[in-house]
Amino acid sequence: MEYHDSDRARELAADVREFVDEVVIPVEREWLGDGPVPDDVIDDLREEARDRDLYAPQIPEEHDGLGLEFRDVLPAFEEAGRSLLGPLALRVDAPDEGNMHTLEMAGTEAQKDRWLDPLVEAEIHSGFSMTEPMQGGGSDPKMIETTARKDGDEWVIDGHKWWTTQGSEADVLLVMARTDPDAHPYQGCSIFLVPSDADGVEFERDIPHVGGAFRGASHAEIVYDGVRVPEENLLGAENAGFAIAQKRLGPARLTHCMRFSGMAQRSLEVAKAYMNEREGFGSKLSEKQSLRYDVAEAETRLHAARTMVRHAAREITSGNEARVPVSMAKVFTANVVQDAVDLSIQCCGGNGIGKDLPLADFYENVRAFRIVDGADEVHKRVIARDAFEDVDESELDPVTRFRG
Repeated sequence: MEYHDSDRARELAADVREFVDEVVIPVEREWLGDGPVPDDVIDDLREEARDRDLYAPQIPEEHDGLGLEFRDVLPAFEEAGRSLLGPLALRVDAPDEGNMHTLEMAGTEAQKDRWLDPLVEAEIHSGFSMTEPMQGGGSDPKMIETTARKDGDEWVIDGHKWWTTQGSEADVLLVMARTDPDAHPYQGCSIFLVPSDADGVEFERDIPHVGGAFRGASHAEIVYDGVRVPEENLLGAENAGFAIAQKRLGPARLTHCMRFSGMAQRSLEVAKAYMNEREGFGSKLSEKQSLRYDVAEAETRLHAARTMVRHAAREITSGNEARVPVSMAKVFTANVVQDAVDLSIQCCGGNGIGKDLPLADFYENVRAFRIVDGADEVHKRVIARDAFEDVDESELDPVTRFRG
């Protein structure tokens, strides 16, 4: 369907689809059910992406990316999402993709040299460390208790975080902490760049969770016990942490949507191929009216999700905050994708829950999407506040941090 994407966006998406089909999916098939995939395998995929001029399309050219505009990379994100290995291969994977955007947006030149450039090259990894156990998972970030106090030319950080995606593998952690205890948290928090090997950074555990085995993603619980970082490790302005996080999360939520819509599209492709071959009760499954209508509805809702994401992206590109369009796109897409993957498994029967197809791995990963980057209920709250015209413009909408 025509989504009014630019010629460059369509060209890149077509090239990414070819790369995923020809290179990524054959590697995926070798590792189905046997993850996590070794680093050297991912490195080989990234090298091939570089050779095809597909690597890091969202990163400015001065930092060795392709330098495409935000709206132009979204279709490529969707094509990459057709395999769990696709985003890793193109370096558009969470949480590094969102953290790279944050560094590019708010970092100093020294911070970009030290952290952004190595992140783009996948020489290091990062984590966004915001959610705390006392927040009940993270849906109300106003409850943040981690503190950072100034001591000479250093900041001293104390706190307890969890669900820090990739935290145990990260070389640098973007840590949200309160720097003005007397201010509202939205106006009194800052983000710090904390090397993971700094004294006082204590990794408690990787939290067991649904999904992630194929990709190897972790969600760490971390204690910051008197961690000292130099004042130049403050990211952006003091007390501007939530403003920076908000600018990070709008685009990040939409890139999540596109990666997961790619997963939904691939799931339906697998299901339709199976249904065209599988016979039962005298005809092929693809001829059963009930299943045909279910697939038709899934395709319709997926088209609507893509359109909503593009609308929200256009608003952001135009300079608008787009909180409500982003929330609408995120909550709708999360449910559309979950339903599409579930339907695809049902259409494939026993083969759907087996690990010979990618659907079981998709299913394990997709459930978290209704929680990551804002639970359904949080986004519905944002939408409802706008619908009833009771939005307090002095506040930023709540930011759920189940993972970075």
